[in-house]
Amino acid sequence: QVQLVESGGGLVQAGGSLRLSCAASGRTFSSYAMGWFRQAPGKEREFVGRISWSGTSTYYADSAKGRFTISRDNAKNTVYLQMNSLKPEDTAVYYCAARRNYYSSAFPYEYDYWGQGTQVTVSS
Repeated sequence: QVQLVESGGGLVQAGGSLRLSCAASGRTFSSYAMGWFRQAPGKEREFVGRISWSGTSTYYADSAKGRFTISRDNAKNTVYLQMNSLKPEDTAVYYCAARRNYYSSAFPYEYDYWGQGTQVTVSS
């Protein structure tokens, strides 16, 4: 069992930055691939980015490429999402998710555990 807790969301102006954190419980965090997803009001949950168990492989949605960076610190059981050059269309609740696999996925249904989400609001 893994419990995930996101933090770091908030209100920021367009062009600004935020760093989201996702802290995981459990001693086997390093064996989980991690993903970040987001969901805006009235829209489906969408993939933002993902990272392998070791942190050596990362992949991003086209909307995040060049602006967002995922990293992880297995010693701290934490995964991060650094978001730069934020746009109003990035406004959403952001979720981290853990997959019982060394390799990550872009599909929400392939993840086993989810955090409660953190709100990110970007004003224009």
